Amino acid sequence: MSTLAPFAALRPPAELAKRVAAPPYDVVSTKEARALVATGDSSYLLVSRPEVGLPDGVDEHADAVYAEGPRALARLLADGALVADPAPSLYLYAQTMGAHRQLGVVGCVSVDEYDRDVIKKHEKTRRNKEDDRARHIDELGAHDEPVFLTYRADREIDALVARVTASPASPDFVTADGVRHEVWVVPPDARDALVAAFAARVPALYVADGHHRSAAASRVHARRRGTAGEHGVFLAVLFPDDQLQILAYNRLVRDSRGRSAAELRAALEVGFELAPAASPAPPRAGTFGLYLGGVWLLATPREAPPDDPVGALDCSVCQTKILSAVFGIDDPRVDDRVDFVGGIRGAAELERRVRDEGWSLAIHLYPTSVAQLLAVSDAGQLMPPKSTWFEPKLRSGLFVHRFQ
Repeated sequence: MSTLAPFAALRPPAELAKRVAAPPYDVVSTKEARALVATGDSSYLLVSRPEVGLPDGVDEHADAVYAEGPRALARLLADGALVADPAPSLYLYAQTMGAHRQLGVVGCVSVDEYDRDVIKKHEKTRRNKEDDRARHIDELGAHDEPVFLTYRADREIDALVARVTASPASPDFVTADGVRHEVWVVPPDARDALVAAFAARVPALYVADGHHRSAAASRVHARRRGTAGEHGVFLAVLFPDDQLQILAYNRLVRDSRGRSAAELRAALEVGFELAPAASPAPPRAGTFGLYLGGVWLLATPREAPPDDPVGALDCSVCQTKILSAVFGIDDPRVDDRVDFVGGIRGAAELERRVRDEGWSLAIHLYPTSVAQLLAVSDAGQLMPPKSTWFEPKLRSGLFVHRFQ
């Protein structure tokens, strides 16, 4: 069963939360992060992307960058932009994006359960990204960006959460992207009941977003094993599976052979039936939108996908039948002939990048379902890279777990 541990969070006062809260470190570039910090917003990027507090042009993996993170955190604390809660608590965090709302429990989860696959994964991590986050967390002495976890929805937990959210949230603010963020501190009786409910009723947790952060937390704990501090747990927000929203994770492909649009279409027709598309987004699972030669096509595979949790995924079919078969891209994690574009950016961004950057093909996928994610994880298998794009993204800086 699943361990959920209260912790004494570092949090911004309600009146500063909107200015402190920042996008996750890995969805903004250094240039974008500098621009956000310059406006006085998203100041937590000074901690999560410490290079923005140093002169322009610094290597984001330089020793000075990792050393700057703890200094930036200390400044936020000294300025009162972050304040330590007096006692260990759990928290609730709601995000509302248009008609979609998701409400999760914020607490710490067990590194040991992560290592034993009680917290299940669906994605293979990249060593260089693990190295970066492990060093950042270790030098910071804190888990500063929560991992996005999910679990199979449970009515008892839903009822406990509903009792807490009957009171007003604080903070409660809307960010520039139109997403509303609400936070509640869980009172002690409900806190203890939630801890007990997760221990008794939730057999497994699943990493939805944040594989590199959770893997990094495991590495930091292994490095510090036997030393003082709360490094045996890491920060997470736990959402019930029936509240998640997954958008498509689309692809851009560059043809190294310089084939024309007509030649690429002929190569694609070996594995797909192609027809004019009514819209860029594919209408159902098992079909693909292809932007080729300035027009959108609907691609339907000529053969049914394999009957297994991973092989049946649209992103797996895309990898096998398009990236590998047509373009010779066998490892998309390291091949610069493919790039990935989150579905939140829309089809217009795919068209723009094909036009302005010379990509040969854009591929609009149908979103992976939550049920598929759970099935792959339960089978102990891994999805291809960039299979899921969760939206909205968790804001960083609203909760920090300092373990030393």
